[in-house]
Amino acid sequence: MHKDVERILLSPEEIETVVAGLAKRIDEDYAGKDKKLLLLCILKGSVVFMGDLMKHITLPLEIDFMRVSSYGADTKTTGNVNIILDLVRKDINQCDILIIEDIIDSGRTLSYLKRYLEFKGAKSVKTCTLLDKPDRREVDLEADYVGTVIPDEFVVGYGLDYDEKYRALPYVGVLKPEVYTK
Repeated sequence: MHKDVERILLSPEEIETVVAGLAKRIDEDYAGKDKKLLLLCILKGSVVFMGDLMKHITLPLEIDFMRVSSYGADTKTTGNVNIILDLVRKDINQCDILIIEDIIDSGRTLSYLKRYLEFKGAKSVKTCTLLDKPDRREVDLEADYVGTVIPDEFVVGYGLDYDEKYRALPYVGVLKPEVYTK
């Protein structure tokens, strides 16, 4: 365990089980000839999760990426969603978009993105998150696919970072408060 991590919330084995279970549900729900499944990874934190998830999905799929931010210089959300890298596709009206998110806190970003993609003309838009913190929710949002619900603690690893560090940890762990409250 990394010296800055207080404790492990999800081990690599637990993550694997959660991801495989999500993929199975997605396979069942998106089966059908009239579906064009597009996994939309929200960079940067979701890339590890999406990489593992797509290995378990047996259906044909496409991938794409967006980069958005709602955080300021510290660990607090600003409440404003900034699109840094947009999704640009001529066939968006044929796409069944599944937004892949690493974690849902306030829900503002995911709620905004869902409306935004619907406005752009997506055939359908659903959401999938590895981690859900419902105690921090500020908007009425429930993801269509939730890996696991976690307590309101600052987590890192498996793509999640603090100040661009800890993304490569193979587990999800609780960061020691003294690391981010300096």
